[in-house]
Amino acid sequence: MRTLFFIVSVLLLSGCSVSHYLNREIKNSAVLSQQHTGVSIKNLNEPKSLASYQDHKYFNPASNTKLFSLYAGLSALGDSIPGLQYLEWGELLLIRGTGDPSLLHPDLPHSKVFDFLKSRKEQIFFTPVNFEDKAFGPGWAWSDYNDEYQPERSPLPVYGNIVRFTGKSGHTLEAKPRIWQKFLLPDTTLTGIQREQGENIFHHSRHPLPENLIQDVPFRTSDALTIHLLSDTLKKEIKLISIPLTIELQTVYSIPSDSLYTRMMQVSDNMLAEQLMLLYASTNGLPLNSEKAIAHATEKYMSDLPDPLIWKDGSGLSRYNLFTPRTIVALLQKIYDKVPRERLFHIMPNGGSTGTLRNTFKGEKPFIFAKTGSFSNNYNLSGYLITKKGKTLLFSFMNNNFTRPSSEVRKEVERILTGIHNKY
Repeated sequence: MRTLFFIVSVLLLSGCSVSHYLNREIKNSAVLSQQHTGVSIKNLNEPKSLASYQDHKYFNPASNTKLFSLYAGLSALGDSIPGLQYLEWGELLLIRGTGDPSLLHPDLPHSKVFDFLKSRKEQIFFTPVNFEDKAFGPGWAWSDYNDEYQPERSPLPVYGNIVRFTGKSGHTLEAKPRIWQKFLLPDTTLTGIQREQGENIFHHSRHPLPENLIQDVPFRTSDALTIHLLSDTLKKEIKLISIPLTIELQTVYSIPSDSLYTRMMQVSDNMLAEQLMLLYASTNGLPLNSEKAIAHATEKYMSDLPDPLIWKDGSGLSRYNLFTPRTIVALLQKIYDKVPRERLFHIMPNGGSTGTLRNTFKGEKPFIFAKTGSFSNNYNLSGYLITKKGKTLLFSFMNNNFTRPSSEVRKEVERILTGIHNKY
C-alpha cells in the first residue's frame, strides 16, 4: 500500500513540476511578456493534460495548419499519390488532374504520370472542369504573388507552378523550363527578379547577379498555359476540352506519398500543402475545391477534436485560420496513432538535424520532432518531445502578436522546451 502511495505521489509531483515550471517560465519571461501565448503539453497516450497555459484560447497557427493537411492526407491517400485520372475513348485519351503537384516538379521524385503521357499514342485532351477553386486561398496576401512560398493552386500543376531562375555569370540568368527565357527583361530599377502582377513577364536587375543565385518565382497559371507547357515538354500536342467526366475513370499513380509529406513538412512547402487538400478532394469524389475538402475532412476525421476548427486553407498562409493549442495536441495524438513512429519522425523536421529545425534544439541526437509555423508577428511550434527519461510528450507552443524579432521568441521557446526535456 505504501509503495502504491509513493508511486502515485511521485507521478503527481512530476506532473505538477512540469506545470509549475512551464507557468513560471512563461510568466517570468521578458521575451513573452507582451504577446499572446498558449501552450498545451500531454504525455503520449494519456488523456489528461500534463501542463497548460491558455491552451483553450484560439491562435493563428501559420504553418502549423500543415499538421491538419498531413492528417487529412494520411487518412485518405495510400502509399502512392494518385497523379492523373483518364478515360480511353477510341483514339482519344481524356485526362483530368487530381491536384497532384509532382509532375515535373524540380524538388520531387520523377512522376510516373510523365512516362504515361509520353508513351500514349492517342490524341490527348485535358479537361479542367473538375477544378472549382481559386488560384489564391482566402486571406492570402496579394502582394506576395512574386514570392516562392505562394504559388497558385491548379488542377494539374506542372513544374511546381514556378519558374526557377539560376544565376550563372555576371548578367546571365537561366530559366527552367527554358520556355520562359524569352520572357525575361532587364530592368535598371530592380535588385532581384520581379514578375509583372498580371502577366508572365519577368524583370531582372541589370546589375551583376550572384554567381549561385537560385530564385523561384510563381507563374500565373491558366488551363491554356498548362497544356502549352506539357505539349512543349512532351514534344506532342495536348488539346484543351471543357467537358465533365462523370463515369468511372482509371488512375495513374505518380510518386510515393511520403516523398510529398516529407518535403511539405521539412521545408514547410505551401504549394504541396494546398495541392494535398485538392488530392484529398479528388480521392473522396469531390470537385477540386479546398473549402469542400476541409469541410469533408473535418467532419469525417476530426470532429472529435476538443474545439471547433477555424480552418481555411491547406498551408497556413491564411490569417483566417484559428486553432487552440489543446486541439493541436489532440491532433498530434491522432497522427501518432495513424503512422508508425519511425516513419512519422522521418517526415517531421528533427531538432538540430533536418528541415526548419536544423539550426535549433541542437544536441547529441534529436529530441524535438515538430512543425514550425511562422509569419510576421507569429511563431508556433507543435510536435513531439522526447525527455531525457525517455518519455514522449505531445506539445503545442503558440505565440501570436509579438513585436520583438522572431528570433528572440524562437530562442525563448527553445529554452523552455529544452528545460522540459532536461527536467522531466
